[in-house]
Amino acid sequence: MKKIISTLILASTFCSVLNAQSESKTSEEQLYRPNYHFTPQKGWMNDPNGLFYLNGTYHLFFQYTPFQSVPDFGKMHWGHAISKDLIKWEELAPAIAYDEKGAIFSGSAVVDKDNTSGLGDGKNVPVVAIFTYHDMKKEKAGEIDTQSQAIAYSLDNGKTWTKYSNNPVLKNPGIKDFRDPKVFWDAKRKQWVMGLAVQDRQHFYASKNLKDWTFLSEFGKDFGGHGGVWECPDLFPIKVEGTNEEKWVLIVNINPGGPNGGSAAQYFVGDFDGKTFKMDDVFTKQLEKEKVVWLDWGRDNYASVSFDNVPDNKRVIIGWMSNWDYSPDVPTEKWRGSSTIPREVVLKRSKDGYILKNIPVSQLKNYEGKTIRKEISLVSDKKLISKGEIDLSKAIIDVDLKKMTKGVYIFTLKNSLGEQVIFGIDNNRQELFIDRTKSGKTDFKDNFANRVSKAPLSKSYQNATFKIVLDKTSIEIFFNNGEKVMTEIFFPNENFSELSLSTDTKGSTLNINAHQINIK
Repeated sequence: MKKIISTLILASTFCSVLNAQSESKTSEEQLYRPNYHFTPQKGWMNDPNGLFYLNGTYHLFFQYTPFQSVPDFGKMHWGHAISKDLIKWEELAPAIAYDEKGAIFSGSAVVDKDNTSGLGDGKNVPVVAIFTYHDMKKEKAGEIDTQSQAIAYSLDNGKTWTKYSNNPVLKNPGIKDFRDPKVFWDAKRKQWVMGLAVQDRQHFYASKNLKDWTFLSEFGKDFGGHGGVWECPDLFPIKVEGTNEEKWVLIVNINPGGPNGGSAAQYFVGDFDGKTFKMDDVFTKQLEKEKVVWLDWGRDNYASVSFDNVPDNKRVIIGWMSNWDYSPDVPTEKWRGSSTIPREVVLKRSKDGYILKNIPVSQLKNYEGKTIRKEISLVSDKKLISKGEIDLSKAIIDVDLKKMTKGVYIFTLKNSLGEQVIFGIDNNRQELFIDRTKSGKTDFKDNFANRVSKAPLSKSYQNATFKIVLDKTSIEIFFNNGEKVMTEIFFPNENFSELSLSTDTKGSTLNINAHQINIK
């Protein structure tokens, strides 16, 4: 009888442990799984790769370790997800797996409409992925030339992939960091151009067939930030807003060296003649003053690159919403990593130089549900959104501030536990800020919430707008139609449910237009 009772107690205890584990996983899902930002169902995710649009579908590939939630750089895959509208994503099986030649590191994909590669079958348009092989065997042996460029192709709209039999197509010339190929079709010169991360600068190569590559030029030795390798480059042409003038933008990601610590993306504006990228004279002067021009001033937008073949010649980018300072340590166990909201970029010319504005893609509006509209005269503290009015774990909030004066305008996201994310504009110091020091779980890494992130402004403002994109564990702030952007993640122990504004000024007015995002 004692044995039976003992067995029953053990069984009961085991079931309790299982239930506790199940509740823990459920709690993690409920608290931290984004509502509408892409994240894999399990495993580790970082850089977006191989972005393209074809036949009504957007394809997002990404650095992926499917069997664990921390990165395994020796067994990196390309994960795969698809979407009809850039908002609602369906995760598919991993697309390209590591093999005896190495892990599959970051790269790009192009729609080879004219079958320049010769990889088509006469019926289907080939899509060609260009990626970096990383040879861990060589790395462990202490060899330098561990990275080379290879291709794979798909004849069924990106569903399945075949690795090219004569890989690599670009061998390593004896350089340690030689990776992240971003390829585009240069229509004026009728050639493919590859931008490649080579230590702390960019190398450019050209090809007629995506298989045979010739070195063109180098850029970046004496310009911009050099805190780390110039990773995940992206060079593309873009019209200056309101004109027919075409400029070229080069996005470069570095780690470390970001404006608020860790990894971040910078950019350059200039011209490309088919061989060399040269900075615009106005941008050169701008860079002398600013030193580095950042795409996003928050801590959690890295490896932003653009989609190939997007309709209407729009330029759409997406980034990895994390930071190498702490990404392997964030408090999720089943998965780690998510994407930023996809953003359309527009190049603006201002009196101070060039601004690469980026704002959420217009398709996000199709998911707007319950709406709150308010007009408020600001006096000290004001509750903008109360608990139950709208679900702030999935919301878009447009704020229009008018008649602003010198002083500080502080927005606070709160929950019933006293946790909060603070952000706003300091019109005295002329800067935007995000403070997540009291946002919930912060002690998983000492550099996660050890500072207030700041973005400098060129002046004090009388009128300003904020578009605030909120998901369970992230905030993306688009100031003045995307002229300054800040993206950060957080991990509260309960979803934020209230939004308030406090100020030490008088006489300002605020219009708020908030939408709940409905997506399943």
